Amino acid sequence: MKKALKWAGIALAGLVVAIGLFLFSMRFSDGPSAIFAGGPFASGELTGAPDDWSWIRDYDTIEFQTLAPARSRTVWLAVHDSRLFIVSGYMNTTYGGIWKQWPHYLAEDDRIVLRIDDSLYEQRLERIMSGPEVVPVLQELARKYFPGAADGLTSADSVSNGDTWMFEVVAR
Repeated sequence: MKKALKWAGIALAGLVVAIGLFLFSMRFSDGPSAIFAGGPFASGELTGAPDDWSWIRDYDTIEFQTLAPARSRTVWLAVHDSRLFIVSGYMNTTYGGIWKQWPHYLAEDDRIVLRIDDSLYEQRLERIMSGPEVVPVLQELARKYFPGAADGLTSADSVSNGDTWMFEVVAR
């Protein structure tokens, strides 16, 4: 029994080390991989940002990179009135406090780089806490990602009380 516990402990330690090495190596990768944050973008062609983001309305995700620190991630998006929005939920939860660090990076430097279809767009994220676009953007997110549950997800209160942080992608 002791021998089996010893080997189980060694296997568990090996798994923890492997996961740690994977997460560490992701910091040096060219962008994110699924839900894992990645390093700064090394590929893509710098392109001027469009005035109308409607062409990506039905994209499931896009990649973006903060500049300080230079880390990239994959995020959901909403396009409303030709404008592009990125939303981070669960901000007032323990889970959100651990996993959702990127919105806090923007306090020091709100510049980002979007990578969409191998094109890079130098932009900024501007936080929205109220206004006429809040509910339509939440409705668009509910339509795309939570069909059938839209009624409970479209309250402007979640944005104004900080549970959800909403950002508009704007020109630098």
